[in-house]
Amino acid sequence: MDHLSPKSTATEQADEIDGDPAVWAAFSQNFRQVQSVLDRNRLLIQQVNENHQSKVHDNLVKNVSLIQEINGNISKVVSMYSDLSSNFTTVCHQHRDDDKRNSGEKR
Repeated sequence: MDHLSPKSTATEQADEIDGDPAVWAAFSQNFRQVQSVLDRNRLLIQQVNENHQSKVHDNLVKNVSLIQEINGNISKVVSMYSDLSSNFTTVCHQHRDDDKRNSGEKR
């Protein structure tokens, strides 16, 4: 019987992708980009906190643009993760389709 549970199918797909260094390099690059944006947000949040604690009017005014940048960065991260998810799904489907074609050729 060729019926596989969803868990074993996902595991097999991950094993197939494991053999493709270009795919992992692309995912690693995307995760580094996400981490870079998150690191930037951490610094912005620290600056917002310092400005808030200072109670200086000009610093509080600066927080408006800092918070807007943080919000924009959050949107970027959401988009990046959405793209990563979509790309991962596409790669899994491509590998599955390739396997189906290859197993059909062997018969």
